[in-house]
Amino acid sequence: MADVGARLAGVVEDVRSGADVAEEYGHDEALSTALVRPAYVVRPRTAEEVAAVLRVATEERVPVTARGCGTGLSGGAIPSANGIVVSFERMNAVLEIDTDNHVAVVQPGVTLRELDERTAAAGLVYPVYPGELSASLGGNVATNAGGMRAVKYGVTRHHVLGLEAVLPTGEVLRTGGKFVKSSTGYDLTQLIVGSEGTLALVTEATLKLRPRIRHNATVLAPFRDLAGVTAAVPEVVASGLAPLILEYIDGLTMGAITYTADLQLGVPDEVRDTAQAYLVVMLENREQDRLDADVEAAGQLLSDLGAIDVYVLPGGAARKLVEARERAFHTAKAAGADDVIDTVVPRAALPAFMAEVTTIAQANETFIVGCGHAGDGNVHLALFQKDPDKRATVLKALFAAAMTLGGAISGEHGLGRTKRRYFLDLEDPAKLALLHRIKHAFDPAGILNPGVLLDSTPDDGTLEDGTPDGSTPDGSTARDGGDHHEGQV
Repeated sequence: MADVGARLAGVVEDVRSGADVAEEYGHDEALSTALVRPAYVVRPRTAEEVAAVLRVATEERVPVTARGCGTGLSGGAIPSANGIVVSFERMNAVLEIDTDNHVAVVQPGVTLRELDERTAAAGLVYPVYPGELSASLGGNVATNAGGMRAVKYGVTRHHVLGLEAVLPTGEVLRTGGKFVKSSTGYDLTQLIVGSEGTLALVTEATLKLRPRIRHNATVLAPFRDLAGVTAAVPEVVASGLAPLILEYIDGLTMGAITYTADLQLGVPDEVRDTAQAYLVVMLENREQDRLDADVEAAGQLLSDLGAIDVYVLPGGAARKLVEARERAFHTAKAAGADDVIDTVVPRAALPAFMAEVTTIAQANETFIVGCGHAGDGNVHLALFQKDPDKRATVLKALFAAAMTLGGAISGEHGLGRTKRRYFLDLEDPAKLALLHRIKHAFDPAGILNPGVLLDSTPDDGTLEDGTPDGSTPDGSTARDGGDHHEGQV
């Protein structure tokens, strides 16, 4: 390993090892993983430096983990004990805001907050909003991050037009460009998006921007039960109102996040005591009068669908509620949650899935609460179950139920290390075999993020990961991290 360190120092200025490796490089925000301190951290400034690092890693058979801001929830940024972390914190430039083509060109270390500030000045917006503005664009791309606005604008892959990416061999390739459609060969851009750093390391992204809409309003509708909320969601989507945000929050989670945020929503006690679930609908429009008409129509629709009452929140309260919802993970973590998941099902299947959640929770004596992006069927659940074996049983049952209903294990956080074993157990073997062949074509030495998404080692067994998979031995959380949010590596 001393030779590896010397070789890395010859290609990148900033190389850290041993006691110089800060604890933050050893974890992300997954609740059920242990901290793993890597052998080396490198902080490159250019794609050429990244390429040189990967050539060394491939030749020396050393595992590599890419890192953005470490805000992920699935263990995708947990490094290998004998490996290299490539941190993109110094590759953090907004290279271009192209107002003619409505695109931004950014390096992977750029945060959502930085990009939002730059696009706002041009009257544009990058509409993917996973909720944590300190998250990096590189992490968004790696996990195909989504968020609250996905019901209207889609997820990361709908806004990535092109990439610069480095293969493990050190080859630098470009995919896509400043155009919105192409029928020219395999779509390598979309193959790399969501691959969780297992195929290539992204060093630049070309992103589609949208006009920034000035006016918005938020409607809060309490329901007597969650079934009422989930049944209302398809009707709201079909109404033509095109909500910017369509979120469900169960009663317990609403109570917890509003208490934590010291937030008063103006809901009378008698309504709050009756409500078991809430629907949050945010609308936007270029014109205030049209927005007002949409808000009135939404209120009438929600009343017709069984809402106990309907409240149009003042701007400050609406903003604070959205912020509190975004920090629901922190609230669950502070309350002692043992795991969080982000299963997704077709939105029309939400009532059936949530009924299954109740059955599974009761059968396994597990407390489950949550909220989610109801408009696209993405369910965020916090599990309170200290027994790691029983918790694994619950997780597998939840994932299996989602897949049976036509859904998937993860809607936006990614599989990482925490959900990998369930994916390998429940997914179609033919599909897994194809994924292994794709992985081998990109990364024959198996150095990129071993233990994430697929098996830890290549077929020839030349690479040893040396990193625990999933939970700590007793299922506990081995460290306390910082800020988080969805879909970040």
